[in-house]
Amino acid sequence: MTPTHDFELQFVVRWSDMDANRHMKNTAFSEYAVDTRFQMLMSRGFDQARFEELRFGPVIFREEIRYRREVQAGQTITLNVLSAGLSADGSQWRVRQQVRGEDGREAATLVIDGAWIHLDTRRLIAPPEDLMRIMQELPRAEGYEELASVLRP
Repeated sequence: MTPTHDFELQFVVRWSDMDANRHMKNTAFSEYAVDTRFQMLMSRGFDQARFEELRFGPVIFREEIRYRREVQAGQTITLNVLSAGLSADGSQWRVRQQVRGEDGREAATLVIDGAWIHLDTRRLIAPPEDLMRIMQELPRAEGYEELASVLRP
């Protein structure tokens, strides 16, 4: 079963994204993935100003990249955002992002585990209702799982 990708972005890979072996470096995959996640949130009305207004943001616990095929400068890649897990209160989340080349074949998959942190108290928090709704409405990746809350009583 292939999940629906209701949000995708395309990027043309830059020369500065290359490593010494002349293929896309790992940090470039991460940067394009971050941009895709935030562009998805912005497209749903949750922009950087809203994060600042509420004084919180994401904190990443783990990021894993699995490489499938080389990506080279000048190629167009497409990234998506899928929900791979969410806690009932939204305090912990997991996203899976697929990177596909111009031929549609998978070049890499990223799995990111994270939570939300209040910028002033430095404590983990649950997201506001509008962000929670966005997270709940993301297409689910194969193997989606219910995650435990990271909030302390």
